[in-house]
Amino acid sequence: MKDKEYLIAFNKFLKSMKEKDDTLADDAYECITDLCDVMKIGRIEVSFFDTPSDEYIENNKTKVFYDIGNYDETIYIIRRNNTVDDRTVVYKAWIRESEAAWDDIEKERVNIILDTLFVFNSRSRFIQLADKLLYFDYDMDTYNHKYYMRYLNKLIAKSEISQYTAIYFNLKKFSVVNQQIGRKNGTKVMHSFINTIVSELESGEILARIGGDNFTLIVKKGNQNKILNILNGIGIFMGGSDSERVFVSANAGIYEIPDNSVSSASDVMDRISVALHIARQSDKLDFVYFDDKMLEAKKKANAISAYFPTALKNREFLVYYQPKVTLDGYKLAGAEALCRWKHDGQLIPPFEFISVLERSMDICKLDFYMLDRVCSHLRKWLDEGKKVVRISVNLSRRHLSDMDLTKHILEIIDSHNVPHELIELELTETITDYNFQKLTDTITSLQENGLYASVDDFGVGYSSINLIKEVPWNVLKIDKSLLPSGNGEDKYQNKVMLKYVVAMAQAIGLECVAEGVETPEQIEILRDNCCDFVQGYIFDKPMPVEEFEKRLDNYKYTI
Repeated sequence: MKDKEYLIAFNKFLKSMKEKDDTLADDAYECITDLCDVMKIGRIEVSFFDTPSDEYIENNKTKVFYDIGNYDETIYIIRRNNTVDDRTVVYKAWIRESEAAWDDIEKERVNIILDTLFVFNSRSRFIQLADKLLYFDYDMDTYNHKYYMRYLNKLIAKSEISQYTAIYFNLKKFSVVNQQIGRKNGTKVMHSFINTIVSELESGEILARIGGDNFTLIVKKGNQNKILNILNGIGIFMGGSDSERVFVSANAGIYEIPDNSVSSASDVMDRISVALHIARQSDKLDFVYFDDKMLEAKKKANAISAYFPTALKNREFLVYYQPKVTLDGYKLAGAEALCRWKHDGQLIPPFEFISVLERSMDICKLDFYMLDRVCSHLRKWLDEGKKVVRISVNLSRRHLSDMDLTKHILEIIDSHNVPHELIELELTETITDYNFQKLTDTITSLQENGLYASVDDFGVGYSSINLIKEVPWNVLKIDKSLLPSGNGEDKYQNKVMLKYVVAMAQAIGLECVAEGVETPEQIEILRDNCCDFVQGYIFDKPMPVEEFEKRLDNYKYTI
């Protein structure tokens, strides 16, 4: 054996091993082929033992690193190494058949080869462990967001991304599941649901956890429907197969990636994030497929968010009032304060900006601004001797994270010296997504300070009887979706539901306000069911403050 041949082969071995991500992969033998040929090696294997004693009872995991199928079983060299976690790794090399035995120099070189393999394999194992710590979510036994982004960029670099569909999903109302069965059982259910999806993934497809109950997928276009069927909802056993089942489903944003459409993983995330947000806001769609118009809407939303502080400072947001009217004599009994944005001489409707502001705490700033403007109007009317009515102001559910919410509300009201009983705070029924006890404490605190509290849009979502049973509201606002309209079975069902919702609310001492009333027939049905107040176009649309002031002096309506 010539020294030069050995050095050239050994140098090639070092260089190729350094370039390998996994030196124990099946194709790693290519790195050592030339060196083994020079060193007369016919076979190399590595065995892993969990404990030192396992080596003597042949309790091992063995990987053949190199084998030409032609070696002398009687001539071999063993190198034994201990890892930092007290495991034993044994490398064994056999000489090629019909070769002369290794001399002392050759034996030393074979030992160096085996020791070098150990170093490289230890490095590879360390990198894999580090990757797992960096890119793995241990709670769900799946990848995390960092790995997902890294994987997408690899697919883009290899020009394979157009073969895939990206999916971003959120488990629907999973906070309620945690409340009902406990967080520990909730985690088990979530883990089982995710495992069900992972079991359907094919080679090259991955699932990653973004955080909480949010996950992403990258799946081949031919496989996505199978995954979406699971996301549409399945029953998950809390324990064994004879235990109680929990129904789990998801909202999802979906992006079928076309050719040459994305240049980075961030492009993919932007698109599926936009689509998921729309799905979560929709009452009808659980799954939303991305299209380019959504990016334009996102740009518009970003512009609104960026300009909002200036608009607030310039008082571009106006208070419009929509009267609440008694069914006994059609008298003005109150009003709801609604926000309108006047920008560059144009009125911007609420649906164009409220949902944008609700994505951040900006909505809380707007709510407090509206409360301040209402209180200034009430103070003015009181000073002018007008007959004032109670005004309701909307509060976003984001306020429930404010531990000093009541204090902040009272500071605004008291700065205008407005009697507390003239203010009513409205929260939508979707606030049940938040901590129920926190909601109860907040409403109780408001009432202890003489303020009224109402649950808005009751009936628009998945209403819970506990919402009006456990929380001490003053007012129940019935959504227009429960009002009878048209003909047929739906009208009859709505009549029955309306009757018992009103009766139940009044039996526990709540005022009832019907929203969105538009027809004389609805008025008659509401009167027959003893509803207290109505609010809707049949009497008045939302109006500017100057026009509403004219309604304050014993104003009566006619139909």
